[in-house]
Amino acid sequence: MTPNDVLALLEENKNERGIAVWNRTGLQDIGSFGLGVTQLKAIAKKIEKSHQLALELWNLPYLDTRILATLVDNPKEVTPEQAEQQISEKHGWMLSNAYCSYLLSKTSFAKEKAVEWMETSDNLKKRCGFLLLYNLAKDDKKLPDSFFMPYLDMIEAKLQSEENFVKDSMNTALLAIGQRNRTLNSRAIDVAHAIGVVEVDYGDNSCQAIDCLKHLTSERIQSKFKP
Repeated sequence: MTPNDVLALLEENKNERGIAVWNRTGLQDIGSFGLGVTQLKAIAKKIEKSHQLALELWNLPYLDTRILATLVDNPKEVTPEQAEQQISEKHGWMLSNAYCSYLLSKTSFAKEKAVEWMETSDNLKKRCGFLLLYNLAKDDKKLPDSFFMPYLDMIEAKLQSEENFVKDSMNTALLAIGQRNRTLNSRAIDVAHAIGVVEVDYGDNSCQAIDCLKHLTSERIQSKFKP
C-alpha cells in the first residue's frame, strides 16, 4: 500500500463533523479527515505493517496520517533518533499520546526513554516520559516495585507545579502504578491524598482529570488484591 492508497481510504471515510471541529483549532499547516482513534485503528488493520510507509505517512500534513504512522510502524525498526526527532516536531503535543501508547512503548528502548525524559526540563518530553511510565506500569509485569517507587515520590512532590499536560501524564501514570499490586496501591493512594484534586485544562470540551484516589480505592481495584 502506498501513501496515496492510504489517503484514498481516509477520504472515503472522512467525517465532516470531525473536520469542522478540527477547523476550529485554527491550525493552517496540518489538516484532518476528522477521524477518531477508533476509526483510525480500523483503517490501520487494513494496512500491512511497514516502517517505510509509516515514515512517509508521518511526513504528510495530516493529523490522521501521523496517527496511522504510529499504528503501522514496526517498533523493531524505530530508532531512538527517530523518536527524538518526531516527538519534537511542531505538533508533538497533539500526537504525544498516540505516539507513546501505540508505538514508542513497544520499542526496545521505551524504558530508557522514559527514565531519560522524566528527568528533563523539556515539558513535551517530560509528558512523554510519564506517558511511557504509564505504559510500563500497565504492560511490563517484570519490573520490580523498586523501579516505580522513586517516581511515585516525584509525582507527589512535583505534580501540582508542573505544566498542564505534564500534570495529566503524571496523573495517569499514578493510576497505572497503583493498580499493579497492593504495595504500590497503598503508596499510590498516599500520593493521591497528598496531591489532592488535579485540574487539567483540556480545552473546549467536558474532559476532566482522572480522580486517582477514587479509582485506586474503588472496590473494582481493591478486589484485585484480595488473597
